Amino acid sequence: MENRLETSLSGIRLNNPVIPASGTFGFGREMTAWYDIDCLGAISIKGTTPEPRYGNPQPRIAECGNYGMLNAVGLQNPGVKVVVDNEIPQLSQVFHQPIIANISGFSIDDYVFAARQMDQTDGVAIIEVNISCPNVHNGGMAFGTQPQAAAQVTQAVKAVTHKPIYIKLSPNVTDITQIARACQDAGADGLCLINTILGMRIDIARRQPVLANRYGGYSGPGIFPVAVRMVNQVARSCQLPIIGCGGVSRAEDVIEMMMAGATAVEIGAQNLVNPLACKQIIEDLPKVMDRLHIHNIKDIIACVNE
Repeated sequence: MENRLETSLSGIRLNNPVIPASGTFGFGREMTAWYDIDCLGAISIKGTTPEPRYGNPQPRIAECGNYGMLNAVGLQNPGVKVVVDNEIPQLSQVFHQPIIANISGFSIDDYVFAARQMDQTDGVAIIEVNISCPNVHNGGMAFGTQPQAAAQVTQAVKAVTHKPIYIKLSPNVTDITQIARACQDAGADGLCLINTILGMRIDIARRQPVLANRYGGYSGPGIFPVAVRMVNQVARSCQLPIIGCGGVSRAEDVIEMMMAGATAVEIGAQNLVNPLACKQIIEDLPKVMDRLHIHNIKDIIACVNE
């Protein structure tokens, strides 16, 4: 029987295009108390660095009403050894769909080390490389804001891996297509966009920033139109599969993101508002497709570019 929701990333089959975004779904096992997570297309696990990180000081979350939230968590994670030895094997026992391992680093060596570990780990299907981190050897400028730096990370990671590499792009740039093309030319297998937009909230009673870190990453429904625009720009300028993310909160958003050029879609902040969000979106997709006379989800990928 035909699966109308099926899609694929670099030859890896997904039962549907819905993926919880890294940092919003933990390591996956935590969500089994809510529902059978095998209904998901894939899971992008919590961002992992070579060494354990305890994250930024609190407060590190700021709400933005119905429009989303700011976070300055600071990549809190137990380190790659714990993740590959414990978290991924335990997730594989309860989740039988593709696992996307999200990695971060503050130097090329960090990325290479984490990528090599994930490449050697059973159960990891795709490695998602977050290049929004500051390059400690280059004045703190994020790897993802300069085409040359983005290409260097991509090339270095590709040299030590055999699994598909998807580069997660930062929207905090003048022209995201330049970064995307640099990653493509350096050998990336796919792209994921967008990451959070830099934002700030002020406690007007205290006359102080709400976040201890002052600035944080803005995510949620408020950034959705920006994400759709950037996905479309990259889809028109590159030939790589795209995982679209940024403010997706309902089935209609998944359709729109795929029409813009995404092959699959990550759900982020909405998971923190509603733990059942991904499950509900998957259940709603066939109904929305019927209403819009869409027979197969793959038929609409980048259809606005035709």
